Amino acid sequence: MKKYTKRAILFLLIAALLLVACSTADEPASVSDPIAVEGNNETSREEADDYTQETIITEGEVVEVTRVVTETVVQEFGVEAEESLDAAAEFAAPPAPLATAPATTGESIIPAPTATRPSQPSAMFFEEYGVNPYILTEVDNLSTFSLDVDTGSYSIARRYLQDGLQPPPEAIRVEEFVNSFDQGYQIPPNTDFAVYADGAPSPFHNDGTYFLRIGVQGYESSEEVRPSAALTFVIDVSGSMAQENRLGLVKESLEILVNRMRADDTIAIVVYGSDARVILPPTNGSDRNTILNAIYALDTEGSTNLEAGLLLGYEMANRAYKFDGINRVILASDGVANVGNTSADSIAAQIRGYADAGIQLTTIGFGLGNYNDVMMEQLADQGDGNYGYIDTLEEARNLFVDNIMSTLQVIGLDAKIQVEFDRNVVQQYRLIGYENRAIADEDFRNDTIDAAEFGAGHTAAAIYAVQLVPGAQGRIATVNLRWQDPNTRVVKEINGVFTTENLVRSFDEAPLHYQLAVVVSQYAELLRHSYWAEGFDMRDLRIRAERLASQMNDEAVWELANLISVSR
Repeated sequence: MKKYTKRAILFLLIAALLLVACSTADEPASVSDPIAVEGNNETSREEADDYTQETIITEGEVVEVTRVVTETVVQEFGVEAEESLDAAAEFAAPPAPLATAPATTGESIIPAPTATRPSQPSAMFFEEYGVNPYILTEVDNLSTFSLDVDTGSYSIARRYLQDGLQPPPEAIRVEEFVNSFDQGYQIPPNTDFAVYADGAPSPFHNDGTYFLRIGVQGYESSEEVRPSAALTFVIDVSGSMAQENRLGLVKESLEILVNRMRADDTIAIVVYGSDARVILPPTNGSDRNTILNAIYALDTEGSTNLEAGLLLGYEMANRAYKFDGINRVILASDGVANVGNTSADSIAAQIRGYADAGIQLTTIGFGLGNYNDVMMEQLADQGDGNYGYIDTLEEARNLFVDNIMSTLQVIGLDAKIQVEFDRNVVQQYRLIGYENRAIADEDFRNDTIDAAEFGAGHTAAAIYAVQLVPGAQGRIATVNLRWQDPNTRVVKEINGVFTTENLVRSFDEAPLHYQLAVVVSQYAELLRHSYWAEGFDMRDLRIRAERLASQMNDEAVWELANLISVSR
């Protein structure tokens, strides 16, 4: 064997790889077929959900393979081998696209791999909030946080993955992943909120870990009977919005919203580049042509004075204020600010007074590269509103059609959760996500502390990992929800109890929406390289996600399974 050089061995390996590629090029990728969901199976699942999902509170009651081979050869033979393999790859057939099985179309949502790898987008601004640790109940048995109804993190990560890129770990906020999916909760009748809880053993751990899901569901309000709305669009028309036709997507997205407005609503439009100006004073929602003509006449220009644009937008919103109505500023931007004040904290501080005076803010992000997630998320937080990210018209329809009421109408201000774990039953616990939403335990009933705003029909869920005291039975936790009524400003609080009797014996017996929430939370944990995501990998999650997509007949869950399959 000594007479053979490394180069000779290398080319033998390359030849073998090419032979294997030619012999398998026509074989389909192995993937589970979708299961046909029939009526009787659907009914039984709903019955199972009803049996295992328990409402614990209502208001007023206390109760890629080719690359792996390449990297292996490179490690064995060094840089010279890598160059040879790169040359050989130009003549090899590209790998077959991943087989997918969406519920309705049968088309893959993730694009097929291409010969060239896309580059990571530049000038992306995220903030690392850390990962919550396990807490011994003997040390602190209270977990307090502000409810989060944002979804921007999941949409941004999806955009990365669909572009063939891995999202940076600091871009992942677990709660925004979980809250991007339907939790399957029933709408509470004749009350503001209901709180739900369920739990089961972890399918990914062998150390006695249980996952608990604590969820809040708000009441629904129809578009026909909602209060009249005064909306002010603040649109970024700076030069960066010409990239990827960002401004074009803004126009199409806002058209969807304009078409949902009633005659008694008003829309005003402020734009900003190097400076800010009003291009449309408050105009009745019935005059759609005037509003849409103003939007579609926009073109990109100048630098980015976000501060001037947002403050002018709030001035217009204040002048158009509707007493007992919906008053909201909607910022459409890539979050970049390079003229005037450019600090997220500084700009956010200037809008706090407007938020306290009843004008909420929705921030909608556009673009990948030259994008400031920190700015958009913090502005929404301080503006008593919500943060979304639009990369497709489908996502625009999700925000402005499917969830228009939760986007626009607030039904709860400063909504806070406090979970009190029983020291005799729970040994330790960990809140998965909500790291930048933590509130001091002693501030739960301090009503001067700002917290999240909750929209009509909206859902928020939190996942806990808990380990129980061996053999202990009884109360696991008491869940407390506290919020302020946006109309009367009366503070309300409800609570309820979750016990070991409410736990399901196995993960597979738990409600499907619970299983989905857990899988999504663990997917986010892997993407952000959490210390606690050990003992399982993306393959384990893909199997679970594909099974759930088939059982739930849900295209959004098939999309999740596809995203997991291209993640690492």
